[in-house]
Amino acid sequence: MAVGREEVEVVKPRSDKREYRRIVLENALEVLLISDPDTDKCAASMDVGVGAFCNPEGLDGLAHFLEHMLFYASEKYPVEDSYSKFIAEHGGRTNAFTSSRHTNYHFDVNVDSFEEALDRFAQFFIKPLMSPDATMREIKAVHSEYQKNLLLDSRRMNQLQKHISEESHPYHKFSTGNWDTLEIRPRAKGLDIRNELIKFYKENYSANLMHLVVYSKENLDEIHSLVEDKFQEIRNTDKSSSRFPGVPCSSKHLQILVKAVPIKQGHKLRVIWPVTPEIQHYKGGPCGYLGHLIGHQGEGSLFYVLKTLGWAMSLFAGEGESYWEFAFFTVEIDLTDAGHEHVQDIVGLLFKYIILLRQSGVCKWIFDELSALCETKFHYQDKIPPIQYVVNVASNMEIYPPEDWIVGSSLPCEFNPGTIQVVLDKLSPDNVRIFWESKSFEGSTDMVEPWYGTAYSINRISASTIQEWISSSPDVNLHLPAPNVFIPTDLSLKISEEKINLPVLLRKSSYSTLWFKPDTAFSNPKAYIKIDFSCPHASNSSETVLLADLFMGLLMDYLNEFAYYARVAGLYYNVHHTNTGFQVTVVGYNHKLRILLEKIIKKIATFEVRPERFAVIKEVVTKDYQNMKFQQPYQQAEYYCSLILRDDTRPWTEQLEVLPAIKGEDLTNFLPLMLSRTFLEFYIAGNIERGEAESIVQHIENTLFHGSQPICQPLYPSQHLTNRVVELGTGLSHFYCTEGLNPSDENSALVHYIQVHRDDIVMNIKLQLFALIAKQAAFHQLRSVEQLGYITMLKQRNDYGIHGLQFIIQSTVKGPGAIDLRVEEFLKMFESKLSQMTNEDFKSNVNALINMKLEKHKNLREECAFYWKEISDGTLKFDRRETEVEALRQLTQQELLDFFNDYVKVGAARKKTLSVRVYGSLHTSEYTTDKNQPVQPSLIQIEDILSFRRSQPLYGSFKGACGRVKL
Repeated sequence: MAVGREEVEVVKPRSDKREYRRIVLENALEVLLISDPDTDKCAASMDVGVGAFCNPEGLDGLAHFLEHMLFYASEKYPVEDSYSKFIAEHGGRTNAFTSSRHTNYHFDVNVDSFEEALDRFAQFFIKPLMSPDATMREIKAVHSEYQKNLLLDSRRMNQLQKHISEESHPYHKFSTGNWDTLEIRPRAKGLDIRNELIKFYKENYSANLMHLVVYSKENLDEIHSLVEDKFQEIRNTDKSSSRFPGVPCSSKHLQILVKAVPIKQGHKLRVIWPVTPEIQHYKGGPCGYLGHLIGHQGEGSLFYVLKTLGWAMSLFAGEGESYWEFAFFTVEIDLTDAGHEHVQDIVGLLFKYIILLRQSGVCKWIFDELSALCETKFHYQDKIPPIQYVVNVASNMEIYPPEDWIVGSSLPCEFNPGTIQVVLDKLSPDNVRIFWESKSFEGSTDMVEPWYGTAYSINRISASTIQEWISSSPDVNLHLPAPNVFIPTDLSLKISEEKINLPVLLRKSSYSTLWFKPDTAFSNPKAYIKIDFSCPHASNSSETVLLADLFMGLLMDYLNEFAYYARVAGLYYNVHHTNTGFQVTVVGYNHKLRILLEKIIKKIATFEVRPERFAVIKEVVTKDYQNMKFQQPYQQAEYYCSLILRDDTRPWTEQLEVLPAIKGEDLTNFLPLMLSRTFLEFYIAGNIERGEAESIVQHIENTLFHGSQPICQPLYPSQHLTNRVVELGTGLSHFYCTEGLNPSDENSALVHYIQVHRDDIVMNIKLQLFALIAKQAAFHQLRSVEQLGYITMLKQRNDYGIHGLQFIIQSTVKGPGAIDLRVEEFLKMFESKLSQMTNEDFKSNVNALINMKLEKHKNLREECAFYWKEISDGTLKFDRRETEVEALRQLTQQELLDFFNDYVKVGAARKKTLSVRVYGSLHTSEYTTDKNQPVQPSLIQIEDILSFRRSQPLYGSFKGACGRVKL
């Protein structure tokens, strides 16, 4: 055989029934084949060992630009965008990303279309076409992506860290690219960017630098043959793998304190050390060990102390950016206002904890505990969608030996105190870089980062200065964590005698309902519990909404030091605010899940407001509300759309207005009222028995509703809350115009929403099929051809069972009013395409949608999310997918055309539209013009959202009174 095959036993989870084979093609392309007879989707990922570090001097962003260009067309498939169109119309997704060292391309698709999809994918790396026209258009797309990220603090601070490094090192480079680096500067030098692109591709994209993962339903021999057929033509130039010797930070980039001005409110501290990369000792996990201890949040930890002092809101520690030659260990702390005033003390305490670790020595029991946790996590990991799996594995292939391609560094098993000590020794005052972000530095900086415009200044800090900070920091009781009592020891599976394939209503009372579904699909020792607290008093004013918000924040805060151990051991919990009260979710290994759940419920039942923590959480909530104005314009447009449509939403500006006057005693007085009338809706699923589920519900009812002084009473029938949606007027177009909340943001955005129907199986499948057919066409026309903006999407919208379509576009090129017209032009153009669609294409799209619907849930969380949506909306169509598949099999092409003509096409008699337009700073003049356009009978301008909402009819709710659900 023309293909090399080395027998390698790949380390895989014990429960993994998939088969693996490593092969090397004649052109030196290294491939991992994965056979999964149970899969509903096939997938592939090609990882090319060429990234932003390889950009030629003066052509920043070229590798990223090339990634964009390969999607357009190839010599074998010359029709532009035909690859993405094929994938979308056969139930799949496709994407790519460029990192410093790699570029990764990936897709998934329905099983019956995999061979052709793989052939189209392979052409990226054989003979792509990079037409001059497409080249110029895609530079604009790269620039639009850059503009989208300009005001994102994460991007700005990451680039600032790169900027303050050796200019000769590739780490210093600007990786994304923009119009300046890909058009203006090359043209000024007399360079043709397309020629440079082709040259870069030919010089760097060599088969010996590529790693491919192919995931299919077929057996290994069949996949083997398929891969050999599709990928053997990729050129191999025997190019050497790029190496980047040296370190990015010399002595002048160490022992520095950088003060930077972020976009958002808040203060953040990043303490960073260059260290030996963990990949060089991945089985010993030195950074994982140290990150576990420095980032711990239990009693005696650095975070526990900072939190007790009122100085910190969150803390992360671990290896951040990592490469083969160098890496950075990072401690990132979100500071309170008080913490911002005590940064020297905080840095001192951090180094005190590091000194404690040195004095304690490397502890074998801690390593063993971590190793056992990692082993359990690896062997009982949830199955994830194939597209995610192939990306993860392909990204590992250049880094690890073949036997560890799947496990990577997730199984530290070799206790080596020496390698941990080497990294620990690097965490020293003379090796540190401190980045301190705060709006309070505005006006006091003297430098500007060139790519994102971040204002900053640099101060030198000596090791002796940090020693002074250590000496003057508070005298506190820092100590190592205690052994973790939440580590599961019973991982047995509970075998259910009755096969319950859909959720059943096990129990109903005036206090609660219990929906139950045992695990019949995943054979994993995990459970999922969600409790919805319906509390009418939690949402009857902006003030009560805000108080409920503060309660959730405090509750999570109080639970943290206890529940952090559970999180480390694979038990996750969340408490979050809803429009009708709040929800508690606990998911993970079932063995000790009930201990955590009962602790949460007890905390709710015995809740007291601690004034010092209330002040901190109020500060956190205040900043969250203040920072909402810095959301991306398209996110603002989606928010206004929900505010217009959903009767249960309130403007966040009202909460921000109320917030300053709220005091701790207000929350103390509010809590008994909020909980006084409560209804609980439970969903319990996974490795758990019926009797145990009922026992959990009974215990919680006893805690909250019974006893000598119950804190809750059942709801009156009139108090059961429903979520209702505005019914837009038939044949009418509504629009709402507003200026963007951040005057510095040049981007504008449009949400063009078409409301269609109240949940109905036949109408659902017509809408879904149209969206499947139109999605890629809309992206290609509005983004690739017209280049309106990087964020361009067509997707379905479902508000509590009210279905529709929405176009979402963010742009600096055109204002929202002009984009609205382009959306309508697209629909006019697509009308002819839809009417001319062949019967064969129609059936192909129907089959693609059927295959998507028959796709099995991958894991317990995914399954629970699907069924909980039915419960929370009140639709209760647990067999929805099977019923919709049956309806799809009966659907005719004419029925789809009639649907389009009735509800979607421009001027359709039954069409209902809402355009939400957010105007960025480049389009303020258009905002004035569009707001003052002449009124037309079928065009309704929404001047005041709440007045409009109150004046409109509402769709009936599926939820109804819980008492009406039949047992």
